[in-house]
Amino acid sequence: MHTEPSRPALDRAGAPPGRANDTATVGKLLVLLLAVAWGFNWIGAAIALGETPPWSLRFAGLTIGAATLFAAAILTGHDLRVPRGQRLHIMIAGLFNVAAFNILSAFAQLSGATSRVIIITYSMPIWSTVLGRLMLGERLTPIRWIAFALCVGGIGILVWPQFADGLPPSVLYALGCALSWAFATVYVKWAKVTVEPLANAAWQLLFGWLLITIGMLAFDHYPRLWPLHTATILAIVYIGVFGVGLAHFLWWAIVGRLPTITASIGSLLVPVVGVTASTLILGERPTIPDIIGFASIFAAAACVLLQRDVTHTEMPE
Repeated sequence: MHTEPSRPALDRAGAPPGRANDTATVGKLLVLLLAVAWGFNWIGAAIALGETPPWSLRFAGLTIGAATLFAAAILTGHDLRVPRGQRLHIMIAGLFNVAAFNILSAFAQLSGATSRVIIITYSMPIWSTVLGRLMLGERLTPIRWIAFALCVGGIGILVWPQFADGLPPSVLYALGCALSWAFATVYVKWAKVTVEPLANAAWQLLFGWLLITIGMLAFDHYPRLWPLHTATILAIVYIGVFGVGLAHFLWWAIVGRLPTITASIGSLLVPVVGVTASTLILGERPTIPDIIGFASIFAAAACVLLQRDVTHTEMPE
């Protein structure tokens, strides 16, 4: 009797199990590398802000980042077309996700501790959940209520010791970062944007860059990028090439191939890397309330991000 040779079992993506495991391993390593890239992006900004005004810094970083992302997308054959009916939605998302986020984060770091700014900014998943309830009618599950309570408590513990001198501007700027990022994420869902995520990110970056350029010309009059020390130049190049351009490209290139939980853990590693690096490199020393607040907000974000029904539609920062 003639029998056909047995074929290796295939996974749901049509790849042999061994190859699928290799792909997953590479994906996890890339997520880890990206978490490091984004975490150190905050350190690069802190270094560059020592010499560069916020508007000029963001102009330079987004110029390099947008050019890097578009070049990588074109060279790898990604479709960057956007249907006419969705262009306005992407522009609005770019206003909040790129322009507002970047300039608010720069002013936050300029006026306060980078570690505190990072952890408040990464309360974003909780605000996204609240806005999802208001704008999309998404149900607030018990775990999300717990996350919201942890987040509010953590922020309260974080900022309470500073109320003696009035609410620090850095806290307001950082909260603005988190809220603008969250609003853009929920808005894209509300608008039912169907553009490929990489194209969505690229055009948001480009439109955000245009707005930052207008702001830079209005406030700085010209890019105040010289003379600069070598460390500042390297920090700006790092922000543009790795923290913005290649990081966004690699994230959207791999996020569809990874389990949601794996991607979410990668997101949670960013503030861990950023806060640790700010302590080691910038010499910041978190207080006891800082540490308790960090832990509460981190736990709140974990409650939201590590749910199995959560998918990543946000543009990473």
